Amino acid sequence: MKIGLIDVDGHHFPNFALMKLSAWHKSKGDIVEWADAMFGNGYDRIYKSKIFTFSPDENSPWTCEVIKGGTGYDIKSQLAPEIEVSSLMDYSLYPQYDYSIQLFSRGCIRHCPFCLVHDKEGGIHPVEPVQLNPNGMHIEVLDNNFFANPEWRSAIDYLLKAGQKVNLHGVDVRIMDEEQAYWLNRLRLYKSIHIAWDLPQIDLTKKITEVTRYIKPWKIMCNILVGYNSTMEQDLYRIERCRELGIKPYVMPYRDFDNRTQPSQYAKDLAQYVNKPMLFKSCSFRDFSPRKGFRCEAYFQTDNTITL
Repeated sequence: MKIGLIDVDGHHFPNFALMKLSAWHKSKGDIVEWADAMFGNGYDRIYKSKIFTFSPDENSPWTCEVIKGGTGYDIKSQLAPEIEVSSLMDYSLYPQYDYSIQLFSRGCIRHCPFCLVHDKEGGIHPVEPVQLNPNGMHIEVLDNNFFANPEWRSAIDYLLKAGQKVNLHGVDVRIMDEEQAYWLNRLRLYKSIHIAWDLPQIDLTKKITEVTRYIKPWKIMCNILVGYNSTMEQDLYRIERCRELGIKPYVMPYRDFDNRTQPSQYAKDLAQYVNKPMLFKSCSFRDFSPRKGFRCEAYFQTDNTITL
């Protein structure tokens, strides 16, 4: 068979599903390449993967079988069972990236109202790791909640034996204890440890302060969700607590699954201010001027108990 692949979202990060699909088909002797409508319809099957609903779709008039997958098409979509259980990965699809992507678990223990992980993948459960990039220099660990995995110790052992730097995408500070913090410090970190303070109704100041007893604050980045039932006062409270603790905050404006809610101008301005360290360190949000003739002081002249 001749297989064509389409990464609808673009090539800004390796597509895990397409890499598994490509490796599996190649192991069966099939020809796999990026699909290109300019060169005709000589494919037996096209796989289109779309992660984000806001990504414009690819609408070429393919005459062969077309299989669409990914959350951007259907939250319940899954790979065929025989491909899902395979550990084969085709890193040749993305030669521009010199790292591996890895998963040790799927799902999550949380049911956050703004997140689709539990609906898509269910409760937390371990999965077998996949092949590493033979040319990889570090490992991107994509687990949604790394330490909620009942087999997290095995995952730590795997990463230590791999001997490469590690970037953990999902660390839940609410469940972190001294043992987990100890093993985090044993890893060679590629980037900051990512934690999240998404819900302003839950004050994580005490828990984050506790974690900084074991992990240096400069090793931690805290993702802060804004625009999802939060006020400016609540947003700035979380941001300033991070500043006081020496942790890097990172503002993430909310976008809903159906792409009906666009980030407000306030959320965009706040993200621009916080996410650029030189700006964040040099002035207050009140004094920040994101556009000619406008200072964020204007946001403080409205009722900051209203969600902006």
